Amino acid sequence: MLGIILLSLLAIWLAFLYPIFRPRHAEETRSARYDMQMKKLWSAAQTSMRDHKPLRAEKALLTILKFDEKNAAAYNRLGILYAKEQKFDEAIECFEIAQSLDNNPSSLHNVGLIYLETGAYEKAVMAFEQAIEIENDIPARYIALAKAKERLGQTKGAIDALENAFALDHSTSTLRQILAIYEMTGDAEALADTTARIEAQIAENAMSKAEARRGRRTTNASRSTTSSSTRSAAQARPRAISRPATPTPPRTIARPSNSSRAIGVGNSTTARNTSRSTTVRRKQI
Repeated sequence: MLGIILLSLLAIWLAFLYPIFRPRHAEETRSARYDMQMKKLWSAAQTSMRDHKPLRAEKALLTILKFDEKNAAAYNRLGILYAKEQKFDEAIECFEIAQSLDNNPSSLHNVGLIYLETGAYEKAVMAFEQAIEIENDIPARYIALAKAKERLGQTKGAIDALENAFALDHSTSTLRQILAIYEMTGDAEALADTTARIEAQIAENAMSKAEARRGRRTTNASRSTTSSSTRSAAQARPRAISRPATPTPPRTIARPSNSSRAIGVGNSTTARNTSRSTTVRRKQI
């Protein structure tokens, strides 16, 4: 009866529980193997791009997309690879796919750069403006937008974009780009004003650097003072008084026992008697 019950339980487990647990274990193993393979492919793609081996990098990225067709990062990286090889059509396609999969401003910015390179300035302006709508705290986006608008002859729009970039980076190079536009348009008043801004920014940067150097010196001096104070405190700390060692009591020399003394005396007496008898015998002879 007990055997029948055990067989029934085994049959229930095989019928219902085993199919549940077995695929899950296989799926976990497959997922771990998949993750490891993807890491290897990503590493191969990055290493190949760094070592200027585009064919190997392309093969690795295409293999990634073969397993994961919705990998926006792989499409974006592949677009960068094609753009470096001046395969602009393929690069734009990859960036657009990446943008459709993930609303990433970097993909839009990259598309805008390719449009700017190929002379599609209106498309470049649209791409940069869309990227700025998503992420508006990157000066490079405004600078790229200014270049595209300048190529279209929209000088005011280009200056506005550069002013937005300067508000973020406070860079003299951005002001110099504004100055170049005013030189091109011949606006003397704006030229003088921008030149004064450049000089003021240079002075401000120099002051900031001097303050940073003074701050570093103060920090180093305080550290040096702290360390010297620590050393002085350590030197001023009273040393432990070394107590004189407890005198070791003199060892008691073990005197030989009476029996040993007796043995010693007996031997010396016998030796003297022997020498005397020898002397007498010599005289008699």
